Amino acid sequence: MTDMRPVGYVIGLLVAILGATMMLPMLADLIEGRGEWHVFLESSVITILTGAVLSMSCSNGVGEGLTIRQTFLLTTGVWVALPLFGAIPFLFGETELRFVDAYFEAMSGLTTTGSTVISGLDGLPQGLLLWRGVLQWLGGIGIIVVAMVFLPELRVGGMQIFRSEGFETMGKILPRAQEIAGQISLIYVFLTVVCALVYTGLGMSFFDAVVHSMTTISTGGFSNYDASFGTFSGPAEYAASIFMILAALPFVRYVQFANGSTGSLFRDSQIRAFLATILILVAVMAVFLTSVFPHHWEQAVRESLFNITSIISGTGYASVDYMGWGSFPIMVFFLIGLIGGCAGSTACSIKIFRYQLLFASIKTQIRRIRSPHGVFMPLYDGRPIGTDVLTSVMSFFMFFVLSLGFLAWALALTGLDFITSVSGAATALANVGPGLGDQIGPAGNFSGLSDTAKWLLSAGMLVGRLELLAVYALFTVHFWRS
Repeated sequence: MTDMRPVGYVIGLLVAILGATMMLPMLADLIEGRGEWHVFLESSVITILTGAVLSMSCSNGVGEGLTIRQTFLLTTGVWVALPLFGAIPFLFGETELRFVDAYFEAMSGLTTTGSTVISGLDGLPQGLLLWRGVLQWLGGIGIIVVAMVFLPELRVGGMQIFRSEGFETMGKILPRAQEIAGQISLIYVFLTVVCALVYTGLGMSFFDAVVHSMTTISTGGFSNYDASFGTFSGPAEYAASIFMILAALPFVRYVQFANGSTGSLFRDSQIRAFLATILILVAVMAVFLTSVFPHHWEQAVRESLFNITSIISGTGYASVDYMGWGSFPIMVFFLIGLIGGCAGSTACSIKIFRYQLLFASIKTQIRRIRSPHGVFMPLYDGRPIGTDVLTSVMSFFMFFVLSLGFLAWALALTGLDFITSVSGAATALANVGPGLGDQIGPAGNFSGLSDTAKWLLSAGMLVGRLELLAVYALFTVHFWRS
């Protein structure tokens, strides 16, 4: 029988911390003077007390560490429990959302997906707008810790390839993973502050700059306006593109860079592949826009850079309604949403490194076919790739495709059309944000979907954010028997 007390203890602590952060939007409402501050005070008290009671009731079961089974349960349990309490301000605030909508919004925030069911963002109290930003900011730093500490140990989707790279090699500089997590947090805060200052310098109000810096560095994509980033055009789009790219790079490389290993950031093949992909896509899209539409070259480059970076990093901002660009850009945006950023970043989706491992394996198989008696080994960053890593990656791709097909099929059963079903499933599993079509595209939102569709998409966001296999393992008989 699994001892759930250590899991409950950690979840209780995190719930209490989430409740404490509700004081920030409460202060924002007090300053604005619209009388909504009491919503966050009440929500904070409920959340802190619940978390504290849970944590204290489980404190007698805390040992030296977690077992693998407890780690799996904790990894999933945190992302199920936190949206329950993160939804409270949406239930009782000015939005007065129904529970399914409030949970969808909170899940979208904490998984940094960026899909929303709220219309009329421009007129909402600042507290609610800040709370949406806080949820994504907390989700962004949370997933970095999960990606760097838990997922490699759980051998999820090939993430074990970064275990030694992230902690044993780094141990020559920082001997404990806790110190690395601490430095990652400082870098995360630093990037957020710098982003906010840049946004302010480019003309955003202080409040808009703070919220958008949170949702940029977390690659979340929640905005304070229904028009998303289309409210800010020109230099702000270039700045946002740069910070979205920085947030989509592996944070452990920043730690290494800060500790004297300056070359690691530039030698990483994952980073080079990610940047090259963006460069090629932007060039192709800019040429397309100037050829088909009366776009000035600067506008074409800016809109291509911003929107491609936004989708491939999983941020989900939109500066224009690219559904009007034609079928070719729509296909491109759908496909790049399934690429994602780098492992160990706030970005989401399949991730660049998995494609690199897949292509390395395919290349090796082709060489073996041409030279049956040769000995060939797939390489990643000059190192041999273990069979367990390749098996994990192949399993991840298989489960991703199956999950995408199943979720799209389930959404279609709720009455959605083909494009909405497929793009909705893809944007949930890849944690991108906007889908395709008039209903959930960059100019729409998810409020018009049925309750069943919203629950399905919430589950898809959770599964996608935790790399699929970390959640699916909980539904196997072997997991509970072993």
